[in-house]
Amino acid sequence: MPDMSASASLAMTHLVTLAELDEDKVTPGVLGFIVFAVMALAVWGLMRSMSRHMGKVDFKEAPDPEVEASGRAEPQKG
Repeated sequence: MPDMSASASLAMTHLVTLAELDEDKVTPGVLGFIVFAVMALAVWGLMRSMSRHMGKVDFKEAPDPEVEASGRAEPQKG
């Protein structure tokens, strides 16, 4: 069986020269993408959970005693 490490390293040297790597360029890389993806999924899950919980809220506002006493339902200016 032929030794594949020599041909693999030769192929990598050709690919590296084709990529023209710039040592001064800073990129987030794979780790940055993974962190961003995890954070995006967490925010999506939290928004979905909040939406479900807000749908369960049954809020009924108590009537304003001043409006009932005056007998009018006009909004106050202020």
